[in-house]
Amino acid sequence: MEVLYKSTRSEGGEVTASQAVLKGLADDGGLFVPTTIPTLDTPLEELAKMSYQEVAYNVMSKFLTDYTEEELKDCINKAYDSKFDTQEIAPLVKADDKYFLELFHGATIAFKDMALSILPHLLITAARKNNVKNDIVILTATSGDTGKAALAGFADVKGTKIIVFYPKGGVSPVQERQMVTQKGDNTHVIGITGNFDQAQTGVKMLFNDKELAKELDAKGYQFSSANSINIGRLVPQVVYYVYAYSKLVANGEINAGDKVDFVVPTGNFGNILAAYYAKNMGLPIDKLVCASNDNKVLFDFFTTGDYDKNRDFILTTSPSMDILVSSNLERLIYKIAGNDAIKNKELMDELNSNGKYTITDEMKAQLNDFYGNYATEKETADTIKELYDKTGYVIDTHTAVAATVCDKFKKDVNDGNKTVVVSTASPFKFSRSVLDAIDPKYDALDDFAMSDELEKVANVKTPKAIEDIKNAPVLHDLVINPEDMKKAVVDFLSK
Repeated sequence: MEVLYKSTRSEGGEVTASQAVLKGLADDGGLFVPTTIPTLDTPLEELAKMSYQEVAYNVMSKFLTDYTEEELKDCINKAYDSKFDTQEIAPLVKADDKYFLELFHGATIAFKDMALSILPHLLITAARKNNVKNDIVILTATSGDTGKAALAGFADVKGTKIIVFYPKGGVSPVQERQMVTQKGDNTHVIGITGNFDQAQTGVKMLFNDKELAKELDAKGYQFSSANSINIGRLVPQVVYYVYAYSKLVANGEINAGDKVDFVVPTGNFGNILAAYYAKNMGLPIDKLVCASNDNKVLFDFFTTGDYDKNRDFILTTSPSMDILVSSNLERLIYKIAGNDAIKNKELMDELNSNGKYTITDEMKAQLNDFYGNYATEKETADTIKELYDKTGYVIDTHTAVAATVCDKFKKDVNDGNKTVVVSTASPFKFSRSVLDAIDPKYDALDDFAMSDELEKVANVKTPKAIEDIKNAPVLHDLVINPEDMKKAVVDFLSK
């Protein structure tokens, strides 16, 4: 059955999967959503015998129906290869009373690799399928991890250029160094004197600038997105929830059909939305636990039905979650509004003009799949230390937010299900915060000495991604004001 895609903000105008991947954002500023969520029709017992690549094909082929089997398998095999430092791609590790789904074994040691390893291949295949002659310009804003993962994925990919905006001072030193040392003639990294939400808003404005689109088209360019707003990012994320469940079955931890809960550290809402899509496909997920840090706009939303970004922006030790406008939440709002694009657009317009909106009681009643809570900075640090002292297992700050909220969830909702915590980054990416939590004595060390020390503490080899940037030269040092983003893009593409 063919699955088509439409905008969350207007009726009609259906496109194929490859067209949605290619465009990234709909012409009306909405996000592409599937007109129907396909059913996962491969028996769970069969999935339990499969490799990550085989599970990926089983899931993604249901969504990306205009890609041929040969095209899709080629994309999958190019993406999930020796770039990952473990053959399993996404290992499931048991520590204490939780299962940690490690999504950080790719080239940039963060979960964004899981989708951004395949997106360039999906995109180039889509361009060929749709006879696109222009070069694709990937335009993205990052709160830390998307930027480097996208840069690594698209560097020197023929027919593409990539421009990444990040908040200067709003990402970790390792995250920044990973980006500003990025090689590739087609890559451009720009710091902005603002926060992630300003970078993301600026990127959306550039996508919606029709005059700029005409100007670029005349030069042989067109925009696409590597942010999680691109359906080509979201669909590959559905895969690892199905894979994690299949591993629990394969390992004899559960029987096929048993319900499980997933706890997801959440910022832009794409990762947990992928779990929601997996549940809607028929994967036996009970609760989707949305874990926030001190920027708890999502916790407040799930508690009250009010989404309100009008609050202080707090810089935390889990910077990839320092977000007040969760772009992917729009896809959920559209769904609980009864797939009503007009109602959804009203709410998004309210968010744009007033910084807030309130959903109806009928819509709120459809959020029963979710549980929301948050972790303070102290709770996050305490969880890292407690888990390490108890088990020797070391987790990063984002995963610790989720582990903290997991414990709160278990107290509030004692459903007896096995619980999987989604581990979104290697502790080596945030070694200072992690070691400070374990013992403040390490604080005097510089960031790379921290990595060496963490290797001893965690009894895990320092990832290649960290070793590679230790002595790499800075290649991108431009910092601009948010209002100059358009000029920076035009300048880069005029070279």
